[in-house]
Amino acid sequence: MGVVGDLRVLLRLPDFRRLLVVRLLSQLSDGVFQVALAAYVVFSPEKQTSAAAIASAMAVLLLPYSLLGPFTGVLLDRWRRRQVLLYCNLLRAVLSCGTAGLILLRVPDWLFYLSALSVTAINRFVLAGLSAALPRVVDDERLVMANALSPTAGTLAAAAGGGVAFVVHLAVPSGAGADAATVLAGALLYLGAGLSALALGRDQLGPDSRPGDAVRLREAVVTTAQGLRSGLLHLRERPAARQAMAAMTAMRFCFGALTVTLLMLCRYAWADSSDSGHGLALLGLAVALSAAGFFVAAVVTPWAVGRLGTAGWITWCSAGSALLLPPLALPFRVAPMMLASVVLGVTTQGAKIATDTVVQTHVDDGYRGRVFSLYDVFFNVAFVGAAAATALVLPSDGRSSGLVLTLAVFYAATAVAMVRVRDVSRGTQRAG
Repeated sequence: MGVVGDLRVLLRLPDFRRLLVVRLLSQLSDGVFQVALAAYVVFSPEKQTSAAAIASAMAVLLLPYSLLGPFTGVLLDRWRRRQVLLYCNLLRAVLSCGTAGLILLRVPDWLFYLSALSVTAINRFVLAGLSAALPRVVDDERLVMANALSPTAGTLAAAAGGGVAFVVHLAVPSGAGADAATVLAGALLYLGAGLSALALGRDQLGPDSRPGDAVRLREAVVTTAQGLRSGLLHLRERPAARQAMAAMTAMRFCFGALTVTLLMLCRYAWADSSDSGHGLALLGLAVALSAAGFFVAAVVTPWAVGRLGTAGWITWCSAGSALLLPPLALPFRVAPMMLASVVLGVTTQGAKIATDTVVQTHVDDGYRGRVFSLYDVFFNVAFVGAAAATALVLPSDGRSSGLVLTLAVFYAATAVAMVRVRDVSRGTQRAG
């Protein structure tokens, strides 16, 4: 009843509700766009995808805009966050239309990746802006619950977007036309997300002070290095935030490796290589089940943090992943792996909610944009690094017992590292 009551209180807050609508529409659009990319890059019948090809695609789509993260943070701490949410989503709508056109024209892969990159790069501004703005619409006492509801609801919206993409693929004959139609559906949703930001006040989401308001954009970019350095120094002075981010980055690495494994299993091990539709359906099921795990994490995490503290909950999430991954993943069968999707959805999202709360409460408002952008950089570099490492050892059908056992060890090491971290939610030292 406590969780339900807090949820009702949050949803009664009009500003929180408006920001949540922006997040839901933005991430719903992301889900549509990402499934369209997966269908075009991984599950096209005419493409023979390998783990190395998947890793290359992830590097092209994630690493470049990860390197934009520091610039994103400096600019977020200068620009009105409401305007960022408005204009970035409108720009993504336009660029998505261009990407759909390139799919129909069957251009070379590098040109398609460049266009897709332009859409996903802007996503850094949107997600970092949403996280940095959240403390402006709720009080400190309800921040944990807000972190449980808002990002998790966004993740569920992204999963729902994947469902929308599957419906579009069913409604349109398979091929480039279906992929392009899916991207155009995402463009319409991006447009709606941008317009929904107009419900919030122009200055409502902060930041309170924007350093160098009168400084031109060119000068702001020149000073990005100094802004990044100050953000890193600020983070170094906040050990609780730094330690939680390190643990979450390690878990993200494991999640990236498992994502590549799941893609290869869906493409080759569980379906005929010529039947891309069946493989894509299995991937959709795994995404839906993972989203269900995210929802469970949203409900359970506030209670768990109250009982175990933020550090304790992160420890339990990583330890649970270490213990449950081998028995669920090693058979390399559909049913156990789908259950693993639920379990890892709970543990990964539960740890992320706790980490987000630590960062938000221990980083000053004027630095939140920079720190959350750095957070994104760590996340995506870990994800791409995991994909690259996986490509070196993963066989073509995705079955690798050695990889699964290594990831379980990584999860266990993360849990051990978190055991004696000072629990900032209680001000105590946890010893296990």
